[in-house]
Amino acid sequence: MRISPIATLGALGLALCLGAVPFSAMAQEQSFQPVQRQSLDRIVAVVNEQAIMQSQLEERMAQARSQLAAQGQQVPSESMLREHVLEQIILEEIQLQMAADAGLSIDDTALNRQIREIAESNGMNLDQFADALEADGLSMATVREEIRREMLLRELHQRQVGGRVNVSNREVERFIEQQGGNVSPDRARQMVFQRKANDALDAWLQEIRAEAFVDNRLASGS
Repeated sequence: MRISPIATLGALGLALCLGAVPFSAMAQEQSFQPVQRQSLDRIVAVVNEQAIMQSQLEERMAQARSQLAAQGQQVPSESMLREHVLEQIILEEIQLQMAADAGLSIDDTALNRQIREIAESNGMNLDQFADALEADGLSMATVREEIRREMLLRELHQRQVGGRVNVSNREVERFIEQQGGNVSPDRARQMVFQRKANDALDAWLQEIRAEAFVDNRLASGS
């Protein structure tokens, strides 16, 4: 059974993945991970002394291909996809390190609540959700950690970016005018906030990427 993507958690959006991957697509990649690790594992990048392995890159590339295919989008060339996905992994690693340095964590109560909400959004209780995951070749433990990671990144984004974004009444009025008056003030404020938050997040990601030590060994040909 295909379950809806889990990367709908962030109010600001994660902006670091090609997109959410259906659980069934994730399951397809896990079926050959051990073989990949045996034959392909090597360091492809170092982020502030933390290594990123070839197996991580290959897994994420496979997930990206699956999602693009599911969305009916053209898959870019292998080299372009590898470059893009590795950059996303690097950005993600920088953020996870920042979250750890800031002492951010997701407790089990909040995590369990989020998992329950995801299950309910798919019309399931927790037992049914676990069964559906198993049918797709995924364990609840694996999915729990994926959700915990995404929640952690969301919390980091809200702390670093959310508090910086303000929307004035004039901005709301201007947006309503641009939409021909076909949007409510509350909805207009939400949409303006989201746009400004996304812009602020993009700028922040560029900033932390520039400040981090990154040894991209694929780019250097190592």
